[in-house]
Amino acid sequence: MAQHHEPPVPPPPPADQQAGGGAAVDPARGSGAPADETPAAPAGLQGEGEYVGPVTAFWARTPLRARLIAIVTAMLLAGLGISVALTSTVLSRYLTDQLDTQLQVTASQVVPQAVYAYRETGQAYLPNDYYILAFFPELGSRPLVSGTTTEKYGIPAITAYTFAQGSMPSGVFTVDGVQDGSGGTSEWRAQSFSFSFQDGSQITGYVALPLAPVQQTVAQIQRILVVTTLALTVLGATIGYVAIRRSLRPLHTIERTAARIADGDLSQRVPQAPVTTEVGSLARSLNTMLAQIEQSFDAQEASEARMRRFVSDASHELRTPLATVRGYGELYRMGALTTPDAMDDTMRRIEDSATRMGTLVNDLLALARLDEGRPIRSDPVDLVTLARDSVDDLHALDPSRTVRLTALDGVSPPAPVTVTGDEDRLRQVLTNLIGNVAQHTPAGTAAEIAVGPGEDPEQVVLEVRDHGLGIPADQAGRVFERFYRADSSRNRSSGGSGLGMAIVAAIVAAHRGTVSVHETAGGGLTVRAVLPAQSRADDLQEPGAATA
Repeated sequence: MAQHHEPPVPPPPPADQQAGGGAAVDPARGSGAPADETPAAPAGLQGEGEYVGPVTAFWARTPLRARLIAIVTAMLLAGLGISVALTSTVLSRYLTDQLDTQLQVTASQVVPQAVYAYRETGQAYLPNDYYILAFFPELGSRPLVSGTTTEKYGIPAITAYTFAQGSMPSGVFTVDGVQDGSGGTSEWRAQSFSFSFQDGSQITGYVALPLAPVQQTVAQIQRILVVTTLALTVLGATIGYVAIRRSLRPLHTIERTAARIADGDLSQRVPQAPVTTEVGSLARSLNTMLAQIEQSFDAQEASEARMRRFVSDASHELRTPLATVRGYGELYRMGALTTPDAMDDTMRRIEDSATRMGTLVNDLLALARLDEGRPIRSDPVDLVTLARDSVDDLHALDPSRTVRLTALDGVSPPAPVTVTGDEDRLRQVLTNLIGNVAQHTPAGTAAEIAVGPGEDPEQVVLEVRDHGLGIPADQAGRVFERFYRADSSRNRSSGGSGLGMAIVAAIVAAHRGTVSVHETAGGGLTVRAVLPAQSRADDLQEPGAATA
């Protein structure tokens, strides 16, 4: 049974709202400063002149595994948090809509019966949780509500003066609740009503239902969703940690391999994974790079070894003529040269030693210039003309020797062949080759110089063939090394400096060609140089380039 209560007076607003809702003041910080204001964190220095905050610096120092786990966890929290907010919002709106529908039905069915009963008997029977504020012409405003409802939810902050007669809301609206007695308070959803009795009297007012049950239901669902979100986040972070750790295991292998390589073991390689993955592609690239680095180090070590051997051999070659010059100089200083014949012989020997040193120094200078990669001339050169001059030179060195100029087949005369290069350098190639023939083959041994196009029409082949004793197969690959000499069977007289064939290889390489040695048919040695033809060698150097 409904009870009659006088409408309560709403409590005054809080003191901070009366003051205008200003920001809180921290006495320790002084007036006007926000209480939660903290001094700015000092910036960190990264790179040259680039400042970053401590959070960015901390993130930069964080391992990749921790970053990925943090990102996965943050994404899970963000996604599930958005889901919780959307679910709570939709559920709250849905339950509120149901409450509004209930109020609209109540305003047209329950309220007239309750108000009529109260007017006639002074008592009104209402369903639970309803609150009715009716304005009777003869009685004024009268609240109709059960005591149980007021104890649980209080009453809505609606009085006779809440809305003027002409501005009563037509729809459902929300009002705050006030405490009635020692119970609680709740927000309310209210609906205005107006109807007339048979005697013509007009009754207006409000009917309201508390929002506390809706809010409690939404809060309970929110708690369940939050607990579920935290559980799923922990589970997702754990699974992410395991998955990320397994996925990053190849990177740890790469890290350990790189550490061993940094310790000097260049033979280490990264285990290969499928190249369709990022780690597999990285492993392949690293292995390729490591192979190139190892080759570079091997080539550098070999180059250093050759340089040490080169310096040793050059010192050895220069020591003998220097010792000769010094020895004969000491003989002259000691007065041991007492006759003109002895003096002439001494001067001749000193001159021979100086000539030998001069030849050696010139060869070393030529090799040094070729090693520096100095530009060479790019002029059309007729190899047949150079070969014909070399035939004459070799015949002049040994008139008893039969020397022929031929095509590569050894029968036909050579056709004109032109290459692009440095004529002086190419002439030096032929000079060194025929000098090698004259020095390392018996007198009178036949020789040929063959010129012609190669199997590739863009190549030209030059061959110098002798019919001497040849060289062993195990020494053929070393004839182009500096200061290398074959065995004594190819050394008639004193032998050369061991630089002639090395100069040949360097000049041919400067013309983008290759040089090799082969066995001559019937015995002997053939030196074969392959050069690019003129049509292909035009891009070798700019025409008129300075001569090295």
